Order: sequence, then structure tokens, then C-alpha cells
Amino acid sequence: MADSSARTLVLGIGRSGEILQCGQNAPGVVGRAPDDIVGTDAADLFSADAKEALTGLLDALGTNQERTAVLSVADDDGLRDAVVTVVPMHGRDSESGLMMIRVAVTDLERFTDPALMRWALLDDALPRISAMLDLEQMAQELAGVVVPHFCNSAGVLIRESIMGADEFPSFSPEGTAILHRLAVASDSDFPRWSAAFPAGEVLAYPPGTPYVRCMATGAPVLEPHLDSRAAREIARAWRRPPVGRLLDGVSMVLLPLIARGTTLGFIVCTRSDAHRAFDAYDVEIGMDFAARAALYIDNARRYSRERATALTLQRSMLPTGLTAPSSVEIRHRYLPGNQLIEVGGDWYDAIALPGGRVALIVGDVAGHGVRAAVTMGRLRTALQTIVNLELSPAEGLQQVDALMRGIGEREPAFATCVYAVYDATDGTCEIASAGHLPPLLLRPGGKSEFLDVSPAPPLGVGEGMIESRKFTIGDGAILVLYTDGLVENRGQDIDDGLARLRRVFGPEALLSPLEDLAKATLDGAYSDHERDDIAVLIARLRRLPEDHVVTMTLPARPSAVREARGKVRGTLGSWELDELSFTAELLVSELLTNALRYATGDIGLRMLLDRTLVFEVRDGSDALPRARQAADDDENGRGLQVVHRLAKRWGARLEGQGKVVWCEVDLPGGGDRVLESWPGEALHL
Repeated sequence: MADSSARTLVLGIGRSGEILQCGQNAPGVVGRAPDDIVGTDAADLFSADAKEALTGLLDALGTNQERTAVLSVADDDGLRDAVVTVVPMHGRDSESGLMMIRVAVTDLERFTDPALMRWALLDDALPRISAMLDLEQMAQELAGVVVPHFCNSAGVLIRESIMGADEFPSFSPEGTAILHRLAVASDSDFPRWSAAFPAGEVLAYPPGTPYVRCMATGAPVLEPHLDSRAAREIARAWRRPPVGRLLDGVSMVLLPLIARGTTLGFIVCTRSDAHRAFDAYDVEIGMDFAARAALYIDNARRYSRERATALTLQRSMLPTGLTAPSSVEIRHRYLPGNQLIEVGGDWYDAIALPGGRVALIVGDVAGHGVRAAVTMGRLRTALQTIVNLELSPAEGLQQVDALMRGIGEREPAFATCVYAVYDATDGTCEIASAGHLPPLLLRPGGKSEFLDVSPAPPLGVGEGMIESRKFTIGDGAILVLYTDGLVENRGQDIDDGLARLRRVFGPEALLSPLEDLAKATLDGAYSDHERDDIAVLIARLRRLPEDHVVTMTLPARPSAVREARGKVRGTLGSWELDELSFTAELLVSELLTNALRYATGDIGLRMLLDRTLVFEVRDGSDALPRARQAADDDENGRGLQVVHRLAKRWGARLEGQGKVVWCEVDLPGGGDRVLESWPGEALHL
């Protein structure tokens, strides 16, 4: 039996109570030999006042009922309470049955049966505990096994470095290992034990204590008897007086947890002086238990570390916040495939570009797990760089395709991606796709459609060229980019999934909050355990207010600089940004001077008020400016250095037959005066 604190005797009895058969453990239960019991009356085993209750139990044999009562058993040591159960034997004309007598063992007898302890520790509980992967839950179960089957109180401690997933073990200034107490158990007076040895405590045991010897040697430490002096010394070294009272007179053994040659921690077990002290055979049984427990703990540790590494990798690669012009509202969701595979290759991004533009990206690397997440991270990083270089969507995906081909030379890999750039100044959206599902557009009139983007093979597959298509989008339209996990699974055809997505973004969605739409998009996905990863990016697209965009054309002559300075001064005054006038005029002067020096034809100047103040200068030359370090005696080459120092950032991009050189200036107050960030901007699942 698993309970080492009780003994059970099974008797075969007749209808009148005569004992027909007797188990061999009769001496330990009733204090008499089996031969002395067979043939006698069962009433002789109990006290005189139990006769009436015994008669009621025996009557159950005639009615084929099972009955239980608490009777007093008479043995050599006096009377002991016993739980007595009578079970009838079912058969034709059978009035015989079984009588089971269960008595509690004395304290001195409690830990005396090695076979019972070995069975309870090694055969009963460990197979169940081995399936656990949570360290704290496992430690609590281990402590619950050794108490009460092996000792009166126990604690499970492992290195803090295991809990913190550190690469190297941590040590106290005295050189002792820093441990984390995961669990404490006690079969009596538990509040005192849990107060003196609290679970969750991080500690370093004082040098010279048995605990330190166990960790230093990796061998079990047996203290058959801790007298008052030894208990007080441990308490004094630990500076915890209650410890001395709890350890006074106990027998203690420390069982190291060793897995793959590394000491992970130990299990400390104590028996009170009312019980048999630990001996060498107890240590052998305990070490068998600790050796298996250590392997289970190490497996849980490895699982926890690998899972934490994978999740950290995934979360570090997904954006924590998306940027966009103030007129564009965005919501996003990421949902891993299932609880067993919590990382994958799906990703999303939204990156604000100068000139009131935003890049919207959703991609999907084939496969699941850490390998797909690593490839996803490389592609996302590459795309972020490409976006900041302001290449067109088609050119950007062409560059990523080359990167994917290089990755595929070492191991098979491919990905799909859709890349859109929305311009909030004119309402145009340029989209390129590489093997990805078409974006869904809900137009302001309530009509939804999947945009016909020029098809191209996935990244890293095929030889086709990637092309862009440009769409004009009305104010208030909703653009949805998604991965195939949203619309396709084993139990649903992709056409049904696409139709469901169109129903979610019906005409009523134009007036719905994007947060509600994001939730509705994933409705039902959480309960689908066979799903693929899901990434969704939803954007409500609006143009910037007309009075926030000012454009002018200037002739290619020196007087244009003065004219532009006046226009900048007047525009900033109308925007109530006079304090930025000096800096803005200087920046525009330098950009225009650079254009006059190297370009031909008219020059365009555009000013945008958004989260930042943006100045753009257009000219007909396709030669991009390059900042250089001017020598002390050079008469030119310092204009872009001035722009670099005064602007938040600056850059240039090719546009049509010419180029645009731009710079940004922070607004007073950080741009909150234009549009406050929406709640949950950094939320993703």
C-alpha cells in the first residue's frame, strides 16, 4: 500500500463471525499469530464494548452489503482504534466474507518497512511526476511524495541559475552556490516549517553547514541525530533562531540532485525524534529517488530554457510598436500555431516614411519552430533596412528574394510577403506581392475586394520578376494584410476562409473600431488546435489634412532661396510654429542651395506637418547627395553637415526622373499636438 502510516489485516470470516482465513501480517495489526486466530471468533480481536458494532457489521453478510465502522482492537500494547470493513463474498448461498482491519502504526514503526517506502517513492509517484514540465509544480509533487512516505518534513532546492536560465551558476561572496527553494512539505506543524523555510526563497547556505557539504561534494549527507547544540549552531550560522527549535533532535539526510554530471540542488529530509532515525539503507532508497527526480528536473529545465529562448527570439523579432502618419490608424495581431509550437515564421510591420508615407508589410516563412523564426527575423531586419533606403516595394522584395536565395543554398527555405506603401498626401498605395495572398480593401462606399496585385513566385523560389501596382484609395478605406493561417486550415477550404474574411469587413466595418475588427478577425481561431501561424495587419487609411501640406515650385535661380525662406516663415506662422522658423529656414536654404548647384530645371519645395515637420526639395537630377567631411580650407561641402546637425534625420530617394532630398524636425511637445497615440498601440498576441 502507498500509505506507510497504516497497516491492514485481511481475514476470511463466516456468517457467525468465525475466522476462516488470516493474513500473515496479523502480529503487526492485532498482536497474535495467524495460527492462533484461525478458528476463533472475530469478537475476540476487539474490546468488549465493540461487540454490538461488530454484530451490525456481520449482519451485512446476510444482506450482501458492505459496511465500515471504527472499533477498538486489543493487542499486547492495549487498545488501538481500527477501521474495520466487512465485504460479503457474492455467490450462491454464500454467507461468508472478508474483514479488513486497518490500524495506524506507531511513530517508531512508521518508517520501518523498506519495501513499502521503495514502492511509494519509486513505483507509485515517479511515473506520474515524470510527465510534468513545470519546475515549481514538479518540486511540490516531489516534496509531497517524500512526505509522508519517507520523512516528516522536506524541502526541494535547486540552483538559482536554473530558475533564471543563466548560462553560469551564481555564487555568494563566500563562494557557496545560490539556491532557490522551490517547495516545502511537512506532515505536522506545517506553518512553523513554512515560516522558517519559505518556498520561493533565494538563499546561500552558510559555510560549514551540511547543506554546503552536500552541494560541494555532490554526495549525500547523513546526520543521524542533530542534538540541541548542533541545531543551535546551524541556526546561529543562518541567523534564524526558529531553525534551532525545528532541527533540535531530528534525523536529517540531504539527497543531491545530480543529472548529467551536474549537481542541480538537493532534497533535504528530516524525521523527528519520535521516529526511527535515518540509516545507510534509507540513504540508498533516497538516492534512488533523487537520481530519477534529478533527471526529471533536468528535462523540465531544458524544456523551460528552450521554450523561453524560442519565445524570446520570436518576441524580440516582432515589433513592439508600429509607426505611421497621424492620419493612418493601425491594429495588428500575431497568433502562434498552437501551445506546442509557440514560434513560427509569420511577421508584420508598419514603418512610417518621410513625406507622409507608411510601409505596411506582412510575411510568412514556410515552416514552424525556431528555424522559421530565425529566418523570419533575418527577412524582417533586411526589409526594415530596405524600407529606410526608400526603395519601391517591387525593388525591395527583389532584394529580399536575393537574400532568400542565399539562405536556400544552405537549407531549403522560402517565404511569401506582401509590401505596400501608402502615401497619405495623395491617397495612393503602391503594392507588390511575392507569392502572398491578395490584400483585402474595404472602400469608403462599403464595397470590399481582394486587390489584383501582379503575381510573382515566393521569395527564394522561381525566376520571375516582382512588379508593383498602384491604387488610388479613398479616405476612410480599410486595408487588411494577412497570412494564410487566417483563411486556410485542414477543415476549411481557402475560398471559404476568404469569404468569411470579406463578411467580417462588410460595409458596417467602416464605422466599427479597428480593435473590434481585429478581435472579430481572429474569432474562432483560438479554439482551432490544427491552425497555422496567423499574422494580421489592419489599417484605416486617411489622407493628411490639406492645410498640413504646402507645395510650391521655384525657378532654378539664386533668388529662389530668399523666396523659399519667406514661404517657410509664413507657413510656420500659420501653423503656430514660429519658434522653429530660424532652424527651418536654414535647413531649407541648405537643401535648395544644394539643388541649385547640381540640378537643372525647376525645383519643388514641399512642407508637411504631421508627427514631425518635414521639408522636401525635388529636382530633376538623379544624382543622390553624399555627405562628406570638408577640409578646413574647402569652400563647400558643409551644407549637408549643417542639415545633419540640425535635423532629426535626413535622406534622399529617387522619384520619377529626379530625386527628393528631405529632412525632419521634431515638433515642440514631441508631436502629440497633432494626434495622440491610440490605446494599445504596442499590443500584439
